[in-house]
Amino acid sequence: MFEKVEVDESYIRIPKDRLEEFYVNVLTALSVQEEDARIVADNLIIADLRGIESHGAQRFGRYVRAIKKGAVNLKPDIKIEKESRVHALLDGDDGLGQPVSYKAMMLAIEKAKENFIGMVGVRNSNHFGIAGHYSLLAVDRDMIGISMTTTRPLVVPTWGLERAIGTNPIAIGIPVKDKPPFLLDMATSVVATGKFELYKRKNKPIPEGWGIDGRGEITTDPNKVLSEGAELPLGGLGELLGGHKGYGLSLAIDAICGVLTNATWSKWVKNTDEKKSNVGHMFIAINIDAFTPVEDFKERMKRMIEDVKKSKAMKGKRIWYPGEKGALTAETRLKIGIPVYHKVVEELNGFAREVGVEKLV
Repeated sequence: MFEKVEVDESYIRIPKDRLEEFYVNVLTALSVQEEDARIVADNLIIADLRGIESHGAQRFGRYVRAIKKGAVNLKPDIKIEKESRVHALLDGDDGLGQPVSYKAMMLAIEKAKENFIGMVGVRNSNHFGIAGHYSLLAVDRDMIGISMTTTRPLVVPTWGLERAIGTNPIAIGIPVKDKPPFLLDMATSVVATGKFELYKRKNKPIPEGWGIDGRGEITTDPNKVLSEGAELPLGGLGELLGGHKGYGLSLAIDAICGVLTNATWSKWVKNTDEKKSNVGHMFIAINIDAFTPVEDFKERMKRMIEDVKKSKAMKGKRIWYPGEKGALTAETRLKIGIPVYHKVVEELNGFAREVGVEKLV
């Protein structure tokens, strides 16, 4: 039995199917089309199962608030604005981010089947949940999948004091023989924003080096980071430990997802809970057979990973590869349920009362 995170007595375990049903019931009660509601629920459940608490049940309230405030178009007319054999640009018409992202990656996959690669950009979208969801769609079809997105500005550039760049996540998924897929799913900040929100809910200090307060000083108070300060780019404060690399990667994703697609880059992305924000995404599917037989590739990936895992580890530690912990966590949570903190359960039950559906528990 494997569980990625240590949990305390302030949570209860919810069966995956019950939690998924709850998400769909609340969303459809808010007039979200059922197909779209199921795609959103699937994204949330993948996060819940893989131990990404910041983007599962805890994140659901963000979508509910955005819908109630009219910041999301519930019946978007998603259009293909540009298209060739290998690429497309979609206009999400201010709809929920997950449905248009799902459609974009599936379109990229179809193009890659015929033409070895597919690249689909999206503009006029919203928060799309966990990036890894879309990369895994490609992996499930024996392809390499890459997903990325802009976010609202929550991070300082290297040596900056003002929020100017996003957490701009990227996910790269690669199939592996007889093992869980390789899945690098990461923010370009030290951690995702949801981690700060999670620590705030739990009334716990954040680790030193995650964020700064309004004066630019390192703080362990998540409230100060969220209210007056900012998150730090991947690598942390300054350049000594590579903070400029996380900053540069975030800007590159802004260029690909925001500038290239005619969406907004992070500086101008609004709070998606409150306003239409023109978030931009990019999805890439690579047909492995274009380079080498897919089964040979998966076998070589397995050998590559085993080479790394067999290398000497620090005392008492184990070497993991990207995606391995998440897959094992999902395997466990499918058996024993998904841990949801009582404060989050209370919030979810509150939404159920508001829209007139059965409460979660």
